[in-house]
Amino acid sequence: MLEYFHRQVQLWGEEKQLLLQEKKIVIIGSGGLGCSLAFALGSSGIGQIHIVDFDEVSVHNIHRQIAFKVGDEGKNKASVTAQVIRDRSPYVEVIAHECDFDTFTLKNIEVDLIIDATDNLPTRAKIDEYASSLKTPWVYGSVEAFNGQVCFFENASFTDVFKITNKTPAGIAAPIVMHIASLQANLALRYLVGLSVKKDYLYYLFFNEDGELVTNKFGLPT
Repeated sequence: MLEYFHRQVQLWGEEKQLLLQEKKIVIIGSGGLGCSLAFALGSSGIGQIHIVDFDEVSVHNIHRQIAFKVGDEGKNKASVTAQVIRDRSPYVEVIAHECDFDTFTLKNIEVDLIIDATDNLPTRAKIDEYASSLKTPWVYGSVEAFNGQVCFFENASFTDVFKITNKTPAGIAAPIVMHIASLQANLALRYLVGLSVKKDYLYYLFFNEDGELVTNKFGLPT
């Protein structure tokens, strides 16, 4: 196993790599963010990953949802993603939940970290409430057009920061999806192995009119 994770072991040592094997996480959503998160975290050595999604693959998903290929249309997103990760890494247990978030919460599955990969504010508000009730941190991520947001929530309230509406994202460029997911995954890995993480701190990233990547940072009230 340690040979498979050789470059990560070089980064943080065998002790932290073995610690990852004891961790459990859940990714809520298996669309653009969820697929990229599953790739990043599914091959990192986390012991158990739950993937939650009730939706089926559609042809318009495939360009930005990297776990899917033409021919997967009509299949459940969580199940397809879980199998892709199993095929890539034999050192992680991946469990697909073909259901919505509300149904998943009724299963009372304990995890060390919750990761948001949804596409709407009401579900994120539910994730925040659920995480708070369990005293479990969660990592928020969202994307739209060429911009995105990331935050590691521990004590701050999502509903105090965001107005909850049914607004859906406009067009999305595939690379920004992978970029935001990679930032979420880095925060998750740092937390799970015990490295420092800036908590309750919102990062807003966007490309300005000159094509320059700009990052704004906001401390959230706790």
